[in-house]
Amino acid sequence: MFNFDRKTIYIIVGVVLIFALASMGTEGIMGILMSLPGVVIAITFHEFAHAWTAYKLGDNTPMYQGRLNLNPLSHIDPIGLVMLIVAHFGWGRPVQINPNNFNGKYSLSASEAIVSVAGPLANFIVAIVTAIIYAIIIKFAGLQFMMSTGGAIVEYIIILNIGLGVFNLIPIPPLDGSKILMHFLPYNAKVWFESKQYIFYIVFLILFITGIAGNIVAPVNYFLYEQLMNLVGMLI
Repeated sequence: MFNFDRKTIYIIVGVVLIFALASMGTEGIMGILMSLPGVVIAITFHEFAHAWTAYKLGDNTPMYQGRLNLNPLSHIDPIGLVMLIVAHFGWGRPVQINPNNFNGKYSLSASEAIVSVAGPLANFIVAIVTAIIYAIIIKFAGLQFMMSTGGAIVEYIIILNIGLGVFNLIPIPPLDGSKILMHFLPYNAKVWFESKQYIFYIVFLILFITGIAGNIVAPVNYFLYEQLMNLVGMLI
């Protein structure tokens, strides 16, 4: 998403972690530790879905770059990882694609939109499957599982996958939602949108730095989480 050298990345990650940990007590640190599996799973499946979809549409670039796997080390971005832990929204290492390699089954903009939507869709699928597993465990193990460390870890997996999916659907560059939106815009609007991308990047940074993005995403995450758990609870 952003181009930083490795030294800058480590400095930023270190500063964010220091401030985050300094403001947290023991419970906060335990929360971070319990959220780590959810963070890793959310980012890994999100980026793998982008890579796999692009590959299926004819682009071998993700394969050459070693992205067609579920190895977290292939997909983790240090800054995005920290932000997903601390703020519950973040990103992975972007999957690079070459639209010229697409097989032509769909239009160029449609292919790019399909690749873009694959990431959030994968997160929602992981959240749904995990919620079903969570409900089944509670059904047979009892409500005490909800109060256990294992229950908290599973809840984080659901919440963080919903959060990453929703966050990336915001239609502002460089998020996935902007590429999805581009496919449905009329030609003139698409040209205008592309010519103003630098402005949208600035808007994104403002929303991100000020925490407005988090305030927008959090209520949506909570609503979807509640609806999903209620639905799964009724079914099982």
